[in-house]
Amino acid sequence: MKFLLYNKASNIDGTGCFTAEKIPAKRKIGNLGGEIISVREARKRVQLQNKVAMVEFGDGRALDASINPNELRYVNHSCNGNTYMRCCYGKVEFYAKRVIRKGEEITCDYGETHHDGKLSCKCGAANCKGKI
Repeated sequence: MKFLLYNKASNIDGTGCFTAEKIPAKRKIGNLGGEIISVREARKRVQLQNKVAMVEFGDGRALDASINPNELRYVNHSCNGNTYMRCCYGKVEFYAKRVIRKGEEITCDYGETHHDGKLSCKCGAANCKGKI
């Protein structure tokens, strides 16, 4: 982890990831912790999880962030996220899109998800799409 992060209750959903220090724009925040598994295994595990923490790489592998997680496991979705995810080389990296203030929740637009637009979005952003 490049910056000090912590988890606490979120106004968006359940637990969130927050920064204990200011993060400059365009800086790498860190890598999502987890276990690399096959997409087939990932889809089995998703059926058993209440809160899904799975990222597919598009090459037949996925990262299950519910196993060996770190603080980034609790990054909530926002239609106007302050970070973006980069999936490459078997890693899920988070980068700041803008300056993130100390104490601010780390959020990311998840993009396409297994919810297929059926899950209500609770991000509260002005540009909220209403569904994930």
